[in-house]
Amino acid sequence: MSVLNKMMSIIGLDEEDELEEVVEEMEETVEETPVIPQNKARKTSKSNIVELSTAQNNSTKVIISRPKNFDEAMIICDELKDKRIVMINTTDLDPKVAQRLLDFVGGCCYSSNGELQEVERNVYILSPCNVEVSKELGRELNNKSIFKI
Repeated sequence: MSVLNKMMSIIGLDEEDELEEVVEEMEETVEETPVIPQNKARKTSKSNIVELSTAQNNSTKVIISRPKNFDEAMIICDELKDKRIVMINTTDLDPKVAQRLLDFVGGCCYSSNGELQEVERNVYILSPCNVEVSKELGRELNNKSIFKI
């Protein structure tokens, strides 16, 4: 073995040199990555996952609109496209114009997977696909139960 070691050292293949080279190569290739601790005690379900776009503050705004003519329908639809809740009061409109406006914004609502609900006579709420409006609110308003003492 010593003859083999001498031959290797003459050629330049000492075991110590090889080990040092391997260690140096390993040190060069190893990159430090930050360790991110995981909270295993917390369980998540699919219902807790929220898209980043729905977490923006735009979706929490409620736009109240009292249109004076049909031309304001596009403005209402633009708000809905921006994922904002829109409440429409059509009491100032002629009934035929109000119906046209509701047909237009209802189509916009349908195409964006939103929802159109009548809250009270001539008052409607348009909600985008990322917002769920409780059906109980409309029932309570119809029964006037929240105003009873």
